[in-house]
Amino acid sequence: MKNNGESPRLPRQAQEKAIFFLHPILKERIWGGNRLVTEFPYGKPGGKLPASGIGECWAVSAHQHGDCLVTQDGGAQPSGMTLSQLYARRRELFGNLAAQDFPLLVKVIDAREDLSIQVHPDDVYARENEGGSLGKTECWYIMDCPEDARLVIGHHARTRQELREMIGQGRYGELIREIPVRKGDLIQIAPGTVHAVKAGFLILETQQSSDVTYRVYDYGRLEDGAPRKLHVCQSMEVIRVPDDTGDQAVRHCAGLPANRKNLLVECDYYKVWKLTVEREAAIVQDEPFLILSVLEGSGAVDGRPVAKGSHLLLPYGYGEVSFAGEMELILSTAAGQGVPAGR
Repeated sequence: MKNNGESPRLPRQAQEKAIFFLHPILKERIWGGNRLVTEFPYGKPGGKLPASGIGECWAVSAHQHGDCLVTQDGGAQPSGMTLSQLYARRRELFGNLAAQDFPLLVKVIDAREDLSIQVHPDDVYARENEGGSLGKTECWYIMDCPEDARLVIGHHARTRQELREMIGQGRYGELIREIPVRKGDLIQIAPGTVHAVKAGFLILETQQSSDVTYRVYDYGRLEDGAPRKLHVCQSMEVIRVPDDTGDQAVRHCAGLPANRKNLLVECDYYKVWKLTVEREAAIVQDEPFLILSVLEGSGAVDGRPVAKGSHLLLPYGYGEVSFAGEMELILSTAAGQGVPAGR
């Protein structure tokens, strides 16, 4: 949509303090556990878990591989509308963002086993090699993890030739870099970064709306009786060499002030904050949209009951929003690319 730098007319729904509730989509994964249906309100009562477990909850998604249904508080939202449909038909609710598709995807990840060692492409590579897809920049907020936990973030190859040799010879123990992390940390993963979530982690992931992942190594695991597909050629093309990720990818977020938005990361694609509510808090929603993900506790958002596992979206022009209760939330919005000029 065209934007001349002026603020778009506030939609009637925003003036009436509409809150949009997202209905998450569960994804079976070979490495998944059961926490997304035992600790969160995502499972069907009495439902039988699949043998492979539930590894991902696509909590806020308009992607073609998982498009969340949206319900507007008060029953005014048409039944059965998805987030992609809402974004396409009511772009003013999102500040008239220039992005053709809803730009973010928010997941909850439960890893019972180690995930594959993998890498993501940037926008240019994905557009040229993955049918016009977006690349994938992402960040992880660690909701839970084992003591003395470590994540795979980066590699040790000094040249692209050394990278080829280490991968070709299966020297993954020498190749990968593991970094110590703890509950409450935020990790930013740029395209080209070798990475892997390990067993025992529960993570909230905020990313570009993309489903492109290249597996470098998968521990020889079988799926339907055959090894899972690897993407070694694509991986060696997109892995950044030399890797300069290091510890700067990790931000320790413990001890941040309560009852205020604490910025954790801002990049070309998103901004992410942490909000810990102790009894009462108030913020102003002046972003193109604001996603609220409740990680712990329960309470209310402008009088609407919410609890652990709730995911909400506040539209453009919402203004002041009040919180009550005892809760931990992650907030996110689009940033940089696609945001109208003057914001």
